[in-house]
Amino acid sequence: MKINIFTPGRTELAGNHTDHQLGRILASGVDLGLYAVCEPNDESIIRIHSEGYEPMEIKLSQMEVNPAEFGSSRALVRGVAATFDELGLKIGGFNAKVRSTLSAGSGLSSSAAYAVMIGRILDRLYNGGVVDPVVIARVAQKAENRFFGKPCGLMDQLACSLGHTVYVDFKTNEIETIQADFGAMGLQLCLTDTGGSHAGLDTSYARIPADMVYVANLFDKGVLGDVDPQEFYARGYSAADRPIRRAMHFFAENERVPKMRDALKAQNGEAYMRLMNESGRSSEELLNNIVTSATGDTKLEEGLQLSAKLLQGKGAWRVHGGGFAGCVQALMPTDYFPVYQEEMERVFGADSCRKVMLA
Repeated sequence: MKINIFTPGRTELAGNHTDHQLGRILASGVDLGLYAVCEPNDESIIRIHSEGYEPMEIKLSQMEVNPAEFGSSRALVRGVAATFDELGLKIGGFNAKVRSTLSAGSGLSSSAAYAVMIGRILDRLYNGGVVDPVVIARVAQKAENRFFGKPCGLMDQLACSLGHTVYVDFKTNEIETIQADFGAMGLQLCLTDTGGSHAGLDTSYARIPADMVYVANLFDKGVLGDVDPQEFYARGYSAADRPIRRAMHFFAENERVPKMRDALKAQNGEAYMRLMNESGRSSEELLNNIVTSATGDTKLEEGLQLSAKLLQGKGAWRVHGGGFAGCVQALMPTDYFPVYQEEMERVFGADSCRKVMLA
């Protein structure tokens, strides 16, 4: 019995580094993703041949965390299978051929999509396709956290697993499906891969939630989502301190997300782009996830500066995802996109700027 599975990548629309603090996010599956053709086997071995990569084999008898595999696809496969087993869900061997339209550096969360894909395969082949997509998302997150070595929140996995545009409040567990269509507003969303390397950035990423948790602990709370913003501002902390700036970003971004959701639902492109630019400035000035001393890589900063020059008064731009390296997300009138794309690709290379269509 062969089955076909498509798992979309995701784009973060709002909520930069809010998910790991029980905050709010706005994210969407996209039209690019992972295509898998798979069938079960009776060998208790998962075999995957991804186009352009060496085949891999994972024995289901070896499900322990292996630090040597951190950051690898093998870790995600092992992590998802182990977590399914821990939850009492059925697992088994399978053979799969995988093709991806998520290019390296595309910023569409290929690791989350890959983990969700493995969960979907195990669900369809061995659990009758009845596992809730939210459960699959949580399994994928656990696989990334424990086996892949990435201290991420749940936003990426939820968007990939649910496969459409969603507003999520992690404090209340509210999940709302949003009908989103930038094209109907006469706008084009795109991502530009600025070419910066993510190597050596694990500490920079991890320091963001650590700084936020540090501030939350000052209020005897575990995460900022449990801290009263009014109480935080009443204490008059100095914005010269990095953890305080990052907390200020969280509170402002968390209030901005539902406003961006409402603008999207109302198809109010002008309001949405204004808020998107506010989000971008907050990430740059308060969250400080653009340049890191760990690598000295300034490509992302250069991409944001060029986007500001090209889109000032015309559109919106912001860092996409974790930051420090990677992608610029931009939104602009559809007829202006060719101008923007030409200039961005002149600096960052052919095919570096790609249209993104929401699922």
